[in-house]
Parts: sequence; structure tokens; C-alpha cells
Amino acid sequence: ITAEQLLDHVAVLKGITNSKERKEIVNYLLNKVNLFDKKSQSVKGFSGGMKQRIGIAQALIGKPQLIIVDEPTAGLDPGERNRFHNLLADVGQDVIIILSTHIVDDVRELCSNMAIMNKGNIVYKGSPITVIDDLRGKVWQKSIERNEVADYKNNFNVISDKMVAGKPIIHVFADANPGAGFENVEPNLEDVFFTKVNL
Repeated sequence: ITAEQLLDHVAVLKGITNSKERKEIVNYLLNKVNLFDKKSQSVKGFSGGMKQRIGIAQALIGKPQLIIVDEPTAGLDPGERNRFHNLLADVGQDVIIILSTHIVDDVRELCSNMAIMNKGNIVYKGSPITVIDDLRGKVWQKSIERNEVADYKNNFNVISDKMVAGKPIIHVFADANPGAGFENVEPNLEDVFFTKVNL
């Protein structure tokens, strides 16, 4: 089935019976999601990002007030991810979009409001910018040895540790410099997440 046929079929299912009206809606949406030049191509052969965009076009038929998207950029290459971000930002001018994702960059780049859920409880809700500002000056980073991770976790408020070039990098939450070798770093949404979930 082609992109044009798919959207036309969905429009019929959503009760748009006038063929001229359907054609106008389908063409408008194909333009909006930047797939008009691919309208005669089979959706089966679309890339992951193109399939995501045709999915948004389907969702917009019938002028919904709310769209929920789940992990929309998972598996997309950087170019498709940027195109999809631009599309969601554009659609978000007219429609409420709820984005469910574990990709913190998507939240930072797309959301004006967010919530963090842990074990079924909302542990934070508000603006990503505000919560990052609240952490400014309180996140400290240090490169340590692998065998030191447990000691640091016992003695400091370690909010995260990850391997970088084969060595653990820890982030510690503290109001002042926790000790030698620590440097203050600009907080990000990963720090926010780990602070709200782990502390």
C-alpha cells in the first residue's frame, strides 16, 4: 500500500467520506510530514524515520487534541531523528503531545513540561530547564579506578557512574566540592533523573 492509499484509508475509517476532502487532507498531511514526493511509494519500503512520520500523519487525521507517542526516535539515525524532532515541535504548536521515552535528549529538546516516574510514582513534574537550573553547581564529576566505585558509593551521594574510555566516571550530588579530584560540571537531564530516582 502506498503512503497516499494508507492515509486515504485511515481517513475513511475516521469518517471522512467526501473523496475531495480526503484528498485535500491527505495531500496536506503528506506535505506536513515531508513525504509528499514519496506518496506513491510503498510504505513497506520506507525507512524507520519515514514510517514514524507517516504514523504522525495518520494520527493527525481527524484533528485530534492529544497525541501520545512512545519512544518515537528509538532506532532512528541522527538525520531522521532531527527531522522527527522538527515535525513533533511543529505539530506541538496545535496539538498536545505526550512523549513517553527513556531518551533524555528527546525530553530536553522537545518538552516544555515533563514528569519522571519511578516504580509507578511521579517523583518530579515541571520544566526540564527549571530542574536543570536547580542542580547547577551541585553536580561534581571524577574519574576513578574500577575498584574504587563501591567505596565512593558508600561515602558520597553518587548519582551515576558510567564507563568512559575504560574508566568509571562518577557524578556526585553535593552542595560543595566533595574532595580532591572532583570538578563541577554542567548538569543534564540524566543527572536530574538519577537525582530524583536514586537520592
